Amino acid sequence: MSYNMKFDGEGLKANMVMDYVTPMGFRDILPDEALVRERLSQCVQALFAEAGYAPVETPTLERMDAMNAAGRIPGTTFKLFDSTGELLALRPDVTMQVARMVASRLRTQESPVRLRYTQRVFRDMDSQADAREMTQVGIECIGPSGAEADAEVVGLLARALTATGLDHFTIALGTVGVLRSLLEACAMDDVWKSRVLDAYHASNFVALDGLCAQEGVPEGLAHAIGILPRIRGGREAIEEARALTDPLGCAAGLDDFEAVFDMLASAGLADSLLVDFSIMSSFDYYTGIVFEAYAPGVGELLGSGGRYDTMLEGLGAPARPAAGFSFYLEHVMEAFAAAENGSSSQRPLRVAVPKGSLNEGSIAALASAGLDVTGLDNPGRQLVISNPGVDFIIVRPTDAPVFVALGAADCGICGNDSLVESGADVVELVDLGFGACTFVVAQPAGTTEAVEKRYRKLGSMRIATKYPNITRRHFDASGVQVEIVQLHGNIELAPMVGMAERIVDITATGTTLRENNLEVVEEVMDCSARFFANAAAFRMDPRVVDLANSMQ
Repeated sequence: MSYNMKFDGEGLKANMVMDYVTPMGFRDILPDEALVRERLSQCVQALFAEAGYAPVETPTLERMDAMNAAGRIPGTTFKLFDSTGELLALRPDVTMQVARMVASRLRTQESPVRLRYTQRVFRDMDSQADAREMTQVGIECIGPSGAEADAEVVGLLARALTATGLDHFTIALGTVGVLRSLLEACAMDDVWKSRVLDAYHASNFVALDGLCAQEGVPEGLAHAIGILPRIRGGREAIEEARALTDPLGCAAGLDDFEAVFDMLASAGLADSLLVDFSIMSSFDYYTGIVFEAYAPGVGELLGSGGRYDTMLEGLGAPARPAAGFSFYLEHVMEAFAAAENGSSSQRPLRVAVPKGSLNEGSIAALASAGLDVTGLDNPGRQLVISNPGVDFIIVRPTDAPVFVALGAADCGICGNDSLVESGADVVELVDLGFGACTFVVAQPAGTTEAVEKRYRKLGSMRIATKYPNITRRHFDASGVQVEIVQLHGNIELAPMVGMAERIVDITATGTTLRENNLEVVEEVMDCSARFFANAAAFRMDPRVVDLANSMQ
């Protein structure tokens, strides 16, 4: 709520006018936009109906136990308790709800069951720039299996995007079967395998390389798991994946995947397809083909889908093959706006370059990769340095992930501390090896006994830091209850004046800590400069991949 002061003609009386605004991440949709949304939705639903899909609607609230049974769900779901004490959630995704509906209400209906929907979904995002309410349009096909069914679903997504009026889009195709086969063949514990899946889900190539380099990982499997997400292209990429995994007996799903690609190419979609084995949805319920749709000028994916043959069984119903997809109406409209503004045409590559201590190393890395960095070392007050084929956007390191995630830059450089703290959805590609430092927990020297005594008495510890998300994640993992005091400078002062018992901060040499009589209690994580990219740019702009390869 905000207030506006309005005065009468004599300027003597003031009326307080309250402007009620929507909560962060939610917005009103006014008639002009609503009419466009309505037209697009009706056009797509008519296409789905023509293909034999019947409409369904699901409740806004869903039981958490049903959602958990269906598969991995976003960690940012809105949750609440009803009057009976049952834990509910605002739906973050419709696929799981349709599966629950089929498992409970339509379990005796003969296959195939083809369903379509237009529904609002809700996710409590971390960034103020993120939308918390989106319109999801999609279909679910229950019963049919095999390459023809997969080609039907992917082809219908392409037809739906075309029906909205989009001229240019890319559908990136992958399959989870190959990775699952590799992990099953790898004699590592479940924790390691879970971390590999997390690295795939987050498109974190650096973390994946670190996991594959761990002692005890079979060399051949480690090589295949690390190389697989870097395979991309046309039909030849499938053969490359086959050559990588066949000798290991881990080419599961590639025959069907190749057949799907050929069917789609025969339908005239070859130019819109990208084989990309890094595609791995944040949902764990997919069992076969997975795909994501992107459009030029849009920093986020338009939509995604895949095959999820085990979900109904997880909900207590007989196992039935299933596949589907959904896309976001808002992102399709954003693609229209980008096309109208000329953002979809080829423009200079945009690279976010950090100020401060990482600046010199970043310039050297970009120059070594072959980019023209003229003027970047002394930009004066310029915020953008434009050289042939590239625009360098000069930003604070902590802002670089936001610029890239939202598509204002295609790629960038910053410390992995900034990536972790921001939680931005980006593709982490290369550890550049400079700017090394360590996150540590520190306290005044000789105070361990006093700090531990206070923790035993109060059950909590005060931690001062500039990095609340990294700090929270670290202490949550160790089960220590903390009260975080966020500061923006002179963190070392906090324990000196009694504001906090300990601090979490970055150190390179430890000199500042020693000069302020602070000692390291434990290390949180190591940091260095990383090259990272926007997910859409990574999959649509070959210049990003070429730059990453040049920085290896």
